[in-house]
Amino acid sequence: MSNPPPLHAEDRPEYERLLGEALRDRTVLTALRAPGALTADQLRVLALRDADAVNTAAGTEYAHYTALRESLRATPPPPADVEPYAPGLLSQLRSTNGGAGLFPVLTVLTPILAWSAGLVLLLVGYLLRAADSGLLLARSMVTAGWVALAIGVAAMVVGIIGLLLTAMRDGTAAPAGTDPELAAELAAARAEWRTALRERGLLPYLHTQLPAVPGRPAPGFTSPGYSPPAFTGPGPDGLTEPEGRASRPAAFTPPDFTGPGYTSPDFTGPDDVG
Repeated sequence: MSNPPPLHAEDRPEYERLLGEALRDRTVLTALRAPGALTADQLRVLALRDADAVNTAAGTEYAHYTALRESLRATPPPPADVEPYAPGLLSQLRSTNGGAGLFPVLTVLTPILAWSAGLVLLLVGYLLRAADSGLLLARSMVTAGWVALAIGVAAMVVGIIGLLLTAMRDGTAAPAGTDPELAAELAAARAEWRTALRERGLLPYLHTQLPAVPGRPAPGFTSPGYSPPAFTGPGPDGLTEPEGRASRPAAFTPPDFTGPGYTSPDFTGPDDVG
């Protein structure tokens, strides 16, 4: 895109989560162990500082996602006589007349009733045991009281789990009154932006700030061309020139050397003496 939108403040927490995932990528962790490499905290600071520039790589997906989100917020709420779209456990168990369903009522009432009955049975059972320790009814009422208390605890646990599941489902669902098709399209656009930001934005950015991963050059880096100088050793025909490119003929002449001038003495024998 020629003019991608800047990263909105509400999307920065999502950017930080994706940055944390990218810093745990295998290739990034390998490059972080190289001598002289930046630390993970230093990389995080740089990536947060350059968030708008990094998000530019996913500008097309981000523009589509934000446009859908603004369109969703601008959609008027449904009429009052139409039940809003709010998926979740409690909404599925809601009765047809708009009241609470059976499951929510049971999760609230069962622990209260079970604990109340358990306390009454324990109180009466222990009073009867105090009056007559051998009374069979007293032992039965004490046992029933403890069982009722256990049932109340189990019902409370089930109710808590149901509430947690409902909160998780409603937390990932679209707001009440949202068109299901528009909500699904928004979720798909958000997933596309997340993928593009990680693969085309964050990971390449981190790799450019780190040494090249062994076996693979860093993105955007090419090694400079290098060729050794032409050099040929002295051969039988000659030596290389001073530049080392070609051989030159061996110019060798022996030194001009002649033995010293020497003539034998004129000597003819003893008859010539005296």
